[in-house]
Amino acid sequence: MPTTEFDIDAVCRALADPTRRALLDLLRDGPKTTGDLCLAFPAVTRFAVMKHLGILESAQLVLATREGSKRWNWLNGAPLATLMQRWMTPLAISWSSDMLAFAQIAAEKIKR
Repeated sequence: MPTTEFDIDAVCRALADPTRRALLDLLRDGPKTTGDLCLAFPAVTRFAVMKHLGILESAQLVLATREGSKRWNWLNGAPLATLMQRWMTPLAISWSSDMLAFAQIAAEKIKR
């Protein structure tokens, strides 16, 4: 099964902005139209929201489809899963090993 490569730098840059993270949070609950997303940010212009969506789309964090005059935006979790695999999985394995070793030491101390 082929894997899709993501530009990790683009993903990290996209995630660096709090407005873009807030957009992703909104999309976590399901797809939203661009209009719906704009309503969630009354202090931000529609142009700015669309620019943020464009950056998220370039990083492949958002996928967009058109339905008539509406543009639907979908969260794509695959780049986030790639980051998780690359950075967190090795740490989790290491921490698990450390926790098991700690548990064994603690169990031995309790037996004494």
